Amino acid sequence: MLTYLITGAGGHLGSTVLRELIGHPVQIRALLFGDEEPALRQEKIQYFRGDVTDRDSLLPLFQGLQGEETIVIHAAAVISIQEKMTENMYRTNVEGVQNIVDLCIHHHVRRLVHVSSVHAIPELPAGTVQREVSSYDPDLVVGGYARTKAMGAAIVVRNAPALNAVIVLPSGIIGPYDSGKNHLIQMTKEFLSGHLPACVKGGYDFVDVRDAAKGCLLAAEHGRRGESYILSGHYMEIQDMLNREAEMTGRKPVSVLPLPAARAALPLISLYCRIRGTRPLYTAYTLHTLHSNALFSHEKAERELGYQVRSIDSSLRDMIDYLQQSQDGFSHKS
Repeated sequence: MLTYLITGAGGHLGSTVLRELIGHPVQIRALLFGDEEPALRQEKIQYFRGDVTDRDSLLPLFQGLQGEETIVIHAAAVISIQEKMTENMYRTNVEGVQNIVDLCIHHHVRRLVHVSSVHAIPELPAGTVQREVSSYDPDLVVGGYARTKAMGAAIVVRNAPALNAVIVLPSGIIGPYDSGKNHLIQMTKEFLSGHLPACVKGGYDFVDVRDAAKGCLLAAEHGRRGESYILSGHYMEIQDMLNREAEMTGRKPVSVLPLPAARAALPLISLYCRIRGTRPLYTAYTLHTLHSNALFSHEKAERELGYQVRSIDSSLRDMIDYLQQSQDGFSHKS
């Protein structure tokens, strides 16, 4: 029987891949990090604990699979909106990828689907639609997270002769099944609870986590060896996103800070978050990202994989509904 190995199973995308796999006639092994709790408890999912930066801790995940038809979806990553590259980010997003690649080659897996990010693609001039690239260079992207994702993707490309691998590149992930670990969903959560005083001007491309998860499985089945596939969704301004959420919930829209004011307010935002004990939603890197070229085409994934995206309103409504079901004190106007 076909076996799927999912790393990052405690994360938003990894746990959603598990949800998508439940109805398939496959065996499922899932990797949790540290004290992460399973987001989905199903008898057919066998959970393991390990750290992608520690190769030996991954051995049980792969044990006993020689001769089995195995597909690995590597979704474990450190995601950050800080500009600098941290040691943990590098070890996870770069050295961790090398460990997974080495184990996939050693165990002759049928296919590796490596989850990278559109941040690994060098930004083109404003107004230019951005598509997949054939190589990845960390010196051509901005920010620690983008650099490490480019490095990780480059490792996969370098090992293409020995490994049947494809790379998927999701844009900004939204949707249900996350209660605030994802920064974008944290923003909606704070808006719904009345703790978001303002938003910043700018926007990005947002993809529903369920569409990205299906894209991973489609890449495993139909992707061409050594190819990359952008899993994007819809471009939307942050202000427009929150206005739609306001209409869906009957809440009052928040004010919008223009870029100069947002930059000037960064120290106050940082102080406000420290007082409340929450992560800042906006950093210098966030502001850069929200004003970067975020026009990404998923036409290749649509054509070659059968990838499809749902409406942005559907994603926002389901995200709100999930947050309301998992948190107290959110009112909703249907």
